Amino acid sequence: MTVRSALAALLLLTTAPVSAETIAFINGTVATGDGSGPVQGGTVVIRDGRVVAAGQGVQVPAGAKVIDANGKWVTPGIVAGFSNLGLAGVSGGAEGANDIRARDGLFNAAIDVVPAINPNYQPIAVNRADGVTRALVAPDTAKSIFAGQGAVIDTGADMDPITKARAFQFVELGQTGADDAGGSRASAHVLFRNALREARELAGFSNPTAVRRERSEDVLLTRFDAAALVPVLQGKQYLVVHVERASDILDVIGLRQEFPALKIIIVGATEGWLVADRIARSGIPVIASPVNDLPASFEEIAATQSNVGRMLAAGVKVSIGMVGDSHMLFNERQYAGNLVALTKIPGATGLSWGQAFEAITSGPAKAIGMGGQIGSLTPGAHADVVVWSGDPLDPRNAAEQVFIDGVQQPLETHQTRLRERYRYLPRGDLPEAYRH
Repeated sequence: MTVRSALAALLLLTTAPVSAETIAFINGTVATGDGSGPVQGGTVVIRDGRVVAAGQGVQVPAGAKVIDANGKWVTPGIVAGFSNLGLAGVSGGAEGANDIRARDGLFNAAIDVVPAINPNYQPIAVNRADGVTRALVAPDTAKSIFAGQGAVIDTGADMDPITKARAFQFVELGQTGADDAGGSRASAHVLFRNALREARELAGFSNPTAVRRERSEDVLLTRFDAAALVPVLQGKQYLVVHVERASDILDVIGLRQEFPALKIIIVGATEGWLVADRIARSGIPVIASPVNDLPASFEEIAATQSNVGRMLAAGVKVSIGMVGDSHMLFNERQYAGNLVALTKIPGATGLSWGQAFEAITSGPAKAIGMGGQIGSLTPGAHADVVVWSGDPLDPRNAAEQVFIDGVQQPLETHQTRLRERYRYLPRGDLPEAYRH
C-alpha cells in the first residue's frame, strides 16, 4: 500500500459514522420508492437504522433530531440494479486493483465476490456521494459461462459492506456466453444443462441435506463448482442470466421446463420489448439496460429507448441496472429521468416519474427478493435516506445528505479533495504549466 492510499484509508475510517439515532426529516418533497409520485410537505422518521414512517401527516417523535428539508427532496437511496461496484478501483484492468474476473482461475460457479469487495475503493465513495446506497454486485465471466456468486452491498463509509452474501449466481447465455462456451449459443446451453445435471447428481434430492460422495467419471465441473449450483437448482439461490436478444430471452424462459425450481432474473434484455408478453407470463423479473437505442451488436439489432416502457406496459416487472459497470452507477438516475422524458416524445413509450424512480430503488430490491428491506421508505426497511437539492431524476440536482442504516455518511471523495486543494491555490504555487 502506498502512503497516499494508506492516508486515504485512514481518512475513510476516521470520518466513518459510528452510530444511528432517531431522525425526522420534515417539510420535504417525499418519494417513497414504491412507484407512487412524490408528495409535498412530507415527513420521514427513522429510528435505530430502520424506517419508522414516511409521508404526509407523520408525527415527529419527541426527542428526535429534526432535519428541515424545506425546498429539498427526501427519498430512499438508489439501488444499483446490477454492477461490478467494489471489485475494481480503477478502469483498464490495473494490476492489483481489479477483481472483476478470474482470468486464469480454476473455479467459476463457486467464486464468491465477498472477499474481493473493497469498501475503500473510490468508485464506492463517488457513488455514495451521488445517492447510491446499495448495489447488486457480480463478477464477470472468464473461461466459463458461470461467473460466480454475487452479493448485495451497501456503500457506507465503513469496513462492513455486505448486506447479503451469495445472493445469486450469475451466468452468461447471450453472445458473451457463446464466446465463453467455445463459440456458439448451442454450446453454452449444453454446458449450462450439463452443469445443473452435475449439481443434481451431486445432491441427494430425496434428502436435501444429503450429498452423494460418488460422482460420474465424465464430469466437467469441480466438486466445489457443482456444489455451488445445488442451491440454484433447488430454487434457494437466484439465477441471474445476462441475455440481450429476443430469442435468447425465450431460451432462458424455457429453462424452467427442465429445471422448474429455478428462480431466474434476466439482466440486459435490450430486445425484451419484442417478447414482452412472454416475459410477463413467465413472471421473471428483468433488470434492463436503461436506454439502449443503437444496435451496438448483432444481439441488439432491435434496440430502442422505449424498451423499458414497452415491457412495463406489457406487465413485465422491470427495473434498471448497468451490466459490467464498476464506476458510474450514479448515472442510473439520469437514465431514469430520460425514461420519464420519453413520455413527451410522440411515438415513444416512457415511464411515469414514480415508475422511473421505483426502477432504480425498490425495483431491483424486489427482483432479488429484498423488497421491503432496501430501496424504499417502507416501515421496517433499512434507513437509507437521501436529501436532494431537488428532483433526483434531474442530473442538475445533487445529494446533499446521505444516510445508510440511519447513519449520516461523508460525501467527500478524492475528486472533491482535489477540487478544494486547487480551487484557491495562489497562482504562484501552481505548477508552471498552469501559470500561463
